[in-house]
Amino acid sequence: MLDAIRWDADLIRRHDRPGPRYTSYPTAVQFHGDVGSFDLLHALRDSRKAQRPLSLYVHVPFCANICYYCACNKVITKDRGRALPYLEQLEQEIALIACHLDRNQVVEQLHFGGGTPTFLSHDELRRLMGSLRQHFTLLDDDSGDYGIEIDPREADWSTMGLLRELGFNRVSLGVQDLDPEVQRAVNRLQTLEQTRAIVDAAHALQYRSLNIDLIYGLPRQTPESFARTVDEVIAMQPDRLSVFNYAHLPERFMPQRRINTNELPAPVDKLAMLQGSIEQLTAAGYRYIGMDHFALPDDELAMAQEDGTLQRNFQGYTTHGHCDLIGLGVSAISQVSDLYSQNSSDLANYQQSLGNGQLATQRGLLCNDDDRIRRAVIQALICQFQLSFRDIEERFAIDFRSYFSAIWPQLQQLARDGLIDLTEQGIDVRPAGRLLVRSLCMLFDHYLEQQNQQRFSRVI
Repeated sequence: MLDAIRWDADLIRRHDRPGPRYTSYPTAVQFHGDVGSFDLLHALRDSRKAQRPLSLYVHVPFCANICYYCACNKVITKDRGRALPYLEQLEQEIALIACHLDRNQVVEQLHFGGGTPTFLSHDELRRLMGSLRQHFTLLDDDSGDYGIEIDPREADWSTMGLLRELGFNRVSLGVQDLDPEVQRAVNRLQTLEQTRAIVDAAHALQYRSLNIDLIYGLPRQTPESFARTVDEVIAMQPDRLSVFNYAHLPERFMPQRRINTNELPAPVDKLAMLQGSIEQLTAAGYRYIGMDHFALPDDELAMAQEDGTLQRNFQGYTTHGHCDLIGLGVSAISQVSDLYSQNSSDLANYQQSLGNGQLATQRGLLCNDDDRIRRAVIQALICQFQLSFRDIEERFAIDFRSYFSAIWPQLQQLARDGLIDLTEQGIDVRPAGRLLVRSLCMLFDHYLEQQNQQRFSRVI
């Protein structure tokens, strides 16, 4: 079974180390300033010629309150008036991008992230969706995957009704932990009733999918308290859950400096939280998709993994990896064929560029032949937990073992350790190795030796 997973504490202890999450390969760490708006426009032209379908990501950076654990690109403000100037520049970007694409390129996937997308007023949300529909071909029959991230403190029944009316059919709730003590420690007070109200609204309004995000390793968490949170969340019956490892990197993310390090759980307790949540979720019928993600067996991600079509991009696991991904808004990342490009992460710079009628592309990367080979290998391992050498050899005209001869001894060691099965035909990640698939992918990462691994979170 693809969802089979076995806890092996010894294997975890030996192979748990910092590394990328591989929402792309090469990772965003490799992006550089030699890629600009001209490169993006050139890639968009090729996308138009190929008539590839689209996935749109829209970043809304504003939050009314700061969550101390957060590592997202965000602007903390109580001033709702800051949304309108941003929206105006976002509309400018939408228009500039769209004129290089074709109306026959259907938007199969749409996602609003942040920040807090519902920081925007109802009128502003209507205006933004109107602009997207004016310039892109969005689906009207509810067949697209149109999702939005929700802070239950920033939404109510009327908000959920509006979003459904605007075409959203998927919702992701940031919960993290339901224990009031933990919430106080991270400055995110959110009652169980607030969360349940949004969940009830999502069910009543027939949203196709509900995801809930949790984080283990936060201050004041214990294995017992986190187990209670997981039980409460299971009772809400989300279609998907994400159970993320909190990475405490205060030197990189300033808000994390407000967290009392003495209140962080010990590593042994973090492991117990993860082990316990895996046992709770699998007992409740959820399948382990990989990389902290769980889904019910009838969810599209679980079915895509079963039939070998699951993919991964900057929006996480997806069934729309065949689409060109267009990122809109400050810090947003696009992936158009072999080009990665990222907008400026500075709000003032982003708004100034668009105010001058120019795209805000600041950095990126164009994949070379080696990048494409390694990307395909990492995608297969992280999405399917298996890799056929023949598939890679036929696709890229290489001899797999010769091409990756430098890491063959390390692959053999992982096989001896019980993390993988290594045969003449390919690699199968064993149930005990699935939690550690990032460690396997890291062997195929050509750039990793050049990087400071402390930039990344640990695998577990």
